[in-house]
Amino acid sequence: MELTSRVIHDVIHPTAAFAKGLRPENPSAQTTAAPGSPPVAWQDSQLNPKNRIDSLGLLANPLWRIDGCTGLGTQFYAVPLFLGSLPPMRFDVFIPEEAASCPILRELLDLDAAFHTKDGSRVNHLGISRHILRALQYWTTSSGISGLDSVSLMYSTLPFGSRIVFKNLELDVRSISVAVAPMHNLERQLLSLSRLAVVLGLPETALPEAIDITRLQLIQQLHDSVCLVDIDTEHGRTGPWILKALTSASKYIYHELKNLLNMPPHRHVISRPKYLVTKHCKFGGKTAVVGFVLPYYSGGSLRDSLPLLRIQGRISLAQQLKWAVQLSTAVLHVREQGKIFYPDLRLDNVVLTDSGDIVMVDFEQRGVWSEFASPEVNAIEYIRILANANPLTSSEEEEEEEEEEEEEEGGGGGGGEGEPDEPGIPEETRRRYADMLSRYLPGWEALEAREEYTPPASALGYEGYNIPWLCLDRDEQEAAEAYMLGRVLWCLFEGQSAPQPGAVWQSYRREPEIEFPAFQRTPHRLRPLIDRCTRGRRPALSGLITRRGSKIVLRSVAPGMPQDQEQIREMARQWWTEEVRVAEEFLRMREERKGRGEWDGNYFGRPKLKEVLAELEAFRSENGIYE
Repeated sequence: MELTSRVIHDVIHPTAAFAKGLRPENPSAQTTAAPGSPPVAWQDSQLNPKNRIDSLGLLANPLWRIDGCTGLGTQFYAVPLFLGSLPPMRFDVFIPEEAASCPILRELLDLDAAFHTKDGSRVNHLGISRHILRALQYWTTSSGISGLDSVSLMYSTLPFGSRIVFKNLELDVRSISVAVAPMHNLERQLLSLSRLAVVLGLPETALPEAIDITRLQLIQQLHDSVCLVDIDTEHGRTGPWILKALTSASKYIYHELKNLLNMPPHRHVISRPKYLVTKHCKFGGKTAVVGFVLPYYSGGSLRDSLPLLRIQGRISLAQQLKWAVQLSTAVLHVREQGKIFYPDLRLDNVVLTDSGDIVMVDFEQRGVWSEFASPEVNAIEYIRILANANPLTSSEEEEEEEEEEEEEEGGGGGGGEGEPDEPGIPEETRRRYADMLSRYLPGWEALEAREEYTPPASALGYEGYNIPWLCLDRDEQEAAEAYMLGRVLWCLFEGQSAPQPGAVWQSYRREPEIEFPAFQRTPHRLRPLIDRCTRGRRPALSGLITRRGSKIVLRSVAPGMPQDQEQIREMARQWWTEEVRVAEEFLRMREERKGRGEWDGNYFGRPKLKEVLAELEAFRSENGIYE
C-alpha cells in the first residue's frame, strides 16, 4: 500500500475502525506486483518518451539546496545559495498532495520515500528533491537576472514563513507553475514584545534580550521548527546557535517560551533562551517575536547517536547508566521544580553535549507518537482523533449504504472513481466522541481550534494545549511519564533508535533491530524495572501492519510477495475496532471510579519517578560505577 495521507485515515489512525465502507483508490492494486503479472500498458510505461523526466542528476551550479522535508513529503526546506548569507526566513517549498495520485510521478520521484524521510542527507538522494531543485533553477533563471532579484526581494519584504508553492507537479520542470504565498495570517498571529510580556505574565525586563532576525545567518535547517544559525554581534559573529521557530500554530512556540522562562535551571534540561528573535511586520507595523535562540549541542540526538555507538562497540554500561540517571533526574526536575508535565519524552528530544552528557529539550508539550505514549494517554488521544475527524459526505454515506446492500445480497464490494479527497466517519459517531471528550475536558474544542497564542490558563483554566494530558490528574501524568521513561530506558540499554521498527511517520538512519519489549543487551537486574514502568502496555499495530521500505505491508506476508490493499485495510479495521473498544471501556471505568471517589491515578501500579531514579542509582552503586 502506498504511503499517502489516505493511509493515515484508513490504516494508521483509529478512523480506520469506521472506514469499512470507503472504497480504495484502486481496489485491484497490489503494493508488490505478483510474478507473471501483465506488462504495463504503453501509455503508462516509462519506456514511453512522454513519461520520462529529462534528468534527475545533480546540477553543475545549483542555485538552491534542500535541507530536509516534513509534512508527509509535501514540504521541503529550500535555501537559495545565490544570495550568500541570509537570515532564516523559512520560505519552504510546498508541493501538491494530488501529485501522489500519479503512479509515474510517485515512482520516478520517490514520493513514497519522501513521506517518511526527513533528514537532509537522505532527502537529497530522492528524485523529488532533485526535481524541485531543477524546477527552482528554471523558475529563478527563466526571467534572467530579474528572477534572481525577485527572490532577493522576496526574502527582504515578505512575512516570515511565506511559501513557495508548486501548483502542479509535472515530468517537465518547465511546466510546473510556481507561486509565492505570503503568510500574512502567521504574521497576524505573532506577538510584539510588549504584548508577549503581558500574556506571559512577566515584566518586559524579565524577557531575554531581543535581536532582529537580520542579525542571524542561516547555516542549515535541521527540523521543521529548528535551524542552525550564526549571530552577528558587536564583537563579531558567534555560533552556531539553535533558532526555535514555527511557521504555523504559533501558540506552541510561545507556550514553550513560557515553560522555559519559568523553568528553574538544571544541568540536564535545556537552559532559558539566550535571545528572542524579532522581525518588523507590515501587519499593524509591529515588531513581533518569531522565535528564540538556544544553545547548540553538537553531539546530536540520542536517536541517531545511540545505535551508531552500539554498532561501533563504543558504548559501555557505565555510559548507559550515566545517561539513564541524568535523564531520570531531568524528568523529575521538570515535574517537581518546573511544576509542569513533560509529554515529549523520546530519544529525538534527548541531545548530547560535547562532554557526553545528556540534555532534555523540546517543551512545546505536543506529545509523542503512540509507540512511546502510555495506554491511558493513547486512549484519550484516540477519542480526540475521532472527535476531530471529518464527517462523511452525503456521497460517502450513499456508497456505504450501497455496499451494505450488496453484501446482504451476496454481491462483491464496488470500486472505481469518485473517491473523496478527505474521507470521514459518520457524523453521529464523530459527535459521540466529541461529547465524550467534552466530559473529560470542557472547552476542548475552543482550546484546539486556536492557532494564535492566548494563555490557556486565563481563557479556560488549562496549563497547555495537549488535550489528552490535560485530561489527566497529577498522579496520572507522573505515571504516564514513568511509562515513557521506561520505553526510553529500554532504547538506552538496548542501543536502539526507537521501540518499534518501521514507524510509518518517520524512518531513521538506523532502524531498530529488535522490538520492545524484547531484551538482548539490558542488564537482567534492570529488566523488571523497565517492565514495571511500562505496565498496561498494549500490542502495537506494527505487530500486524508495518512500513517495509516505503510501503505499508502485512507482516505476515513475506517480503517480495504480493500485498493486497483490501486485506491491509480490513486487518487495520479489525485491530482498531478492538483498540477503540478497549479504550472506551477503560475510560468508562475510570470515569465511574472517579465519580465514586475510588480512582487511583497510578492505576497500573508503575513506579514513581523517584523510585526509578533510586533503583538506577542503586544498580550503579552495586556495580561500582560512578559518574
